[in-house]
Amino acid sequence: MNSPKADANQARLPWHARAVEQALETLDATTKGLSENQVLERRSVYGPNQLPETKATALWRIFLRQFANPLIYVLVAAAVVSVFIGDAEDALFIGIVLIINATIGAYQESQAEKSSLALRKLLRMHAQVQRDGDIYEIMAEDLVPGDIVWLESGNRVAADLRLLSTQGAEIDESLLTGESMAVAKDAMWLGEESMPLAEHRNMAFAGSMITRGRAKGVVVATGLSTQVGQLAVDVMAAGGGAPPLLARMERFTSHIASGTLVIAVIIGVLGMFLWNYSLQDTFFLIVALAVSAIPEGLPVAMTVALAIATNRMAKRNVIVRRLTAVEGLGSCTLIATDKTGTLTCNELTVRELRLPDQRRMTVTGEGFEPIGNVFDDGKPASESDKQLMDCVQAGVLCNESDLHPRDHDHSWVWRGDAVDIAILSLGHKLGLHRETLLERFPQIHQIPFESEHQFAATFHRDGEKVFVVVKGAPERILAMCRDSQNPEDRAAMEQMAMRMAEQGLRVIAIARGEIDASVISTEIPSRPSDLRWLGYLGMIDPLRPDARGAVAACHDAGVQVAMITGDHRLTALAIARDLGLATSENQVMTSAEIEGKSSQELSELIQRVRVFARVTPRQKLQLVNAAREAGHFVAVTGDGVNDAPALRAANIGVAMGKSGTDVAREAAELVISDDNFGSIVAGIEEGRVAYDNIRKVTYLLVSMGAAELLMVLLSVVSGLPIPLLPVQLLWLNLVTDGIQGVALAFEPGEGDALRRRPRDPNEPIFNRLMIERILVAVFVVGFGGFAVFALAKYWGWSDQSARNLLLLTMVLFENFHIGNCRSETKSAFYFSPLRSPVLFFGTLGALLLHIVAMYVPVLQSVLQTEPVDLSMWVLVAAVAVLVVPAVEWHKWFTYRRTMREDYLG
Repeated sequence: MNSPKADANQARLPWHARAVEQALETLDATTKGLSENQVLERRSVYGPNQLPETKATALWRIFLRQFANPLIYVLVAAAVVSVFIGDAEDALFIGIVLIINATIGAYQESQAEKSSLALRKLLRMHAQVQRDGDIYEIMAEDLVPGDIVWLESGNRVAADLRLLSTQGAEIDESLLTGESMAVAKDAMWLGEESMPLAEHRNMAFAGSMITRGRAKGVVVATGLSTQVGQLAVDVMAAGGGAPPLLARMERFTSHIASGTLVIAVIIGVLGMFLWNYSLQDTFFLIVALAVSAIPEGLPVAMTVALAIATNRMAKRNVIVRRLTAVEGLGSCTLIATDKTGTLTCNELTVRELRLPDQRRMTVTGEGFEPIGNVFDDGKPASESDKQLMDCVQAGVLCNESDLHPRDHDHSWVWRGDAVDIAILSLGHKLGLHRETLLERFPQIHQIPFESEHQFAATFHRDGEKVFVVVKGAPERILAMCRDSQNPEDRAAMEQMAMRMAEQGLRVIAIARGEIDASVISTEIPSRPSDLRWLGYLGMIDPLRPDARGAVAACHDAGVQVAMITGDHRLTALAIARDLGLATSENQVMTSAEIEGKSSQELSELIQRVRVFARVTPRQKLQLVNAAREAGHFVAVTGDGVNDAPALRAANIGVAMGKSGTDVAREAAELVISDDNFGSIVAGIEEGRVAYDNIRKVTYLLVSMGAAELLMVLLSVVSGLPIPLLPVQLLWLNLVTDGIQGVALAFEPGEGDALRRRPRDPNEPIFNRLMIERILVAVFVVGFGGFAVFALAKYWGWSDQSARNLLLLTMVLFENFHIGNCRSETKSAFYFSPLRSPVLFFGTLGALLLHIVAMYVPVLQSVLQTEPVDLSMWVLVAAVAVLVVPAVEWHKWFTYRRTMREDYLG
């Protein structure tokens, strides 16, 4: 990449060999970021920060792919034979139907691909960029050389950066170097020109992942100019592949096709020898059996159902990354959810302070905007109050976030962790600003907050002295303080924190200590000690308005909810009580109680414990594995890099879209775009509806196909002609039945998806209920159709007229049977026909299409159809409607059986 501004020597010098000042000068950038004009100018020069995406499959390729099907091969053979025997009309019709079917399939597949690409856009990377002194979150593709980018643990680096500052930053560069160990980064390090990529300690490369700490860097290369771009690797491409259910059904269809062809050939051969079929009749019998038995429309209809489900989920803020999650959601029995930002609003506000002299101060205001005051016993607190100011000052210094008003409209903007922002807001209320404090007390080192150690610390100079300020969980901070070594003092401090936690406050302890300046220059302590406790900050994070209702909906749906949080057990219990998750302390377990427990013990405990407090990422993984061993189908939420193992271990990983890190999103099957627990519940509902619709489509197509097969076999065994010609069966299966099968995939939920128990994940789609229901429909439709054909032949009708009457009967069977398929448990009369306009007009359209075929000469000639009089319409309608009471009886029977089993069981 040619730099925006560089002399000949600098242009030749690698970025890792340039000092920070040189890099900024070369890029014509400053630490405050580029101006808007600079951004526009550079974007026109360098283009978007993206690698060439894999091109979508050409429509003609998708079209040709539709012909890779055993049934298609059989039909092509039938068309060829038809030409040879002089029946060009049949051949033409078969060809037209195949082209129409391929066109519809290609359209559906291309639409699904477009939908997938649209959903992937919602999952594109974002970057925290500083421009004109303000920090914004932008799409990673909008980065340009010279942009200042902020990074923190869990971020994926969006462009090649020369690091400007680092705080304990470690980066996983295995994508580029193959090294599995994360690399410690140092912005001040300078390397030699010819050093290998893996040793560039002051660089962060596109595609790598921040595993620990924080950093800030300037963009030096974008798009194809990055190291990964030069390798032409699209590192962010999502994995593809069909979902397991669809793959199973495709295998099922393939096996049915193979088995049917074998059986059809055997029956055809027997027909030649036992019933004196001609070679032509035998061939078309084989074709008829194949067309009847192979549910060729099933994979297409299921693909449509899954595509509809993903779009419906997206509208409810659930982005599907892997289609396995759609079918899996219906089996979810336990949701292990984070508290902050998922059940709560993630808008912390400091409500209360407790100081060493036992005073309790209250704070007014809502959210992050620093509007409000601090009160001491009902009176405004004084800025000369040393204990108050020492405590808040330490919290503001030990901070990694940013809160400031914009220059142009004075609106407040913030970036970073919610706890840090809440403390900065408190500081502003007391006139303490981090930038001013840092000028007075420059920061020389930092221990970033990581969930493993539950505290953060920063080291500062005060003239010749050095001090450290620390904030974190009370039990961790008190263990570092000298004034808590006395058991009585320690007990009083712990009791104070417990009283705050019982009010549902998130308690943060603040402490400060002096550090030997001579020691700090050689060895920085990893865990400060001998500190002075400065007080507690009590924060409140209000519940999301719909959180209680969402938890109750989970309970109604048979889905248990467990809350995993880093809060104190009493804080967690107070919130859990408010949510309806827990009522007593024995339903709460802390990390100390989890430690040392075997997997078997955790599996037993997870049946009653609903709140896990002070849990580490490693323990979260243990809990997920234990829940799975206990028989749960587990969905787990996570947002941090340390949540990735638990997300991968869960049956369904759910990442947060707004607050979640790139690592978490890539490890998850679902991404919740609004970070709301209620959206997870909505996803469960849509997942169950999607699985219901897949079963409905399967039932319709398999039952009608099997009924056609039975009808053909009954006619052959009875010595009657083939009841329907291959082109007529093709018309039924790919046109009238196909239209209704796809329309059925659009069926809305029945309204009780969240009032049913989760289904067993090991339960096959062809379970006892499905098999019984199919057999009932096959018996009525198969024997009913055969009876109509046999009766017509008994009346002396010609083969063509008898087949015409039977074909109309089968169309009407489909029209009536579609009502049965709308629900496995509810009556066909329970829902209004207009409830699903797509299904209503699809069914009506299929019937009208067949009526047109009975009157239009061209279709009459091909399908051998003709009009029938009113009396025959009444007869075949009376026969076809029998499928409705038959299935209604079976629904009533299975309901009574289920009630009896529940009563006895």
